[in-house]
Amino acid sequence: MDQIFDWCVSFLYWLSDLFGMTYKEINVWIFVIIWPLIILVQGLYIIRIKKQLRKYEEPKS
Repeated sequence: MDQIFDWCVSFLYWLSDLFGMTYKEINVWIFVIIWPLIILVQGLYIIRIKKQLRKYEEPKS
């Protein structure tokens, strides 16, 4: 488990160098801005798909 954590930290440092940010800044961008935005968009998409599927459900007798 420690190896996975270390790999993730190394990846975040690599991303921070790539984008010219600090480790803390890239961490905030990913886990405070991007991740919640992805979850929100995904939730809205699921709601939209469920509404579309209701149109095709057969009425219960």
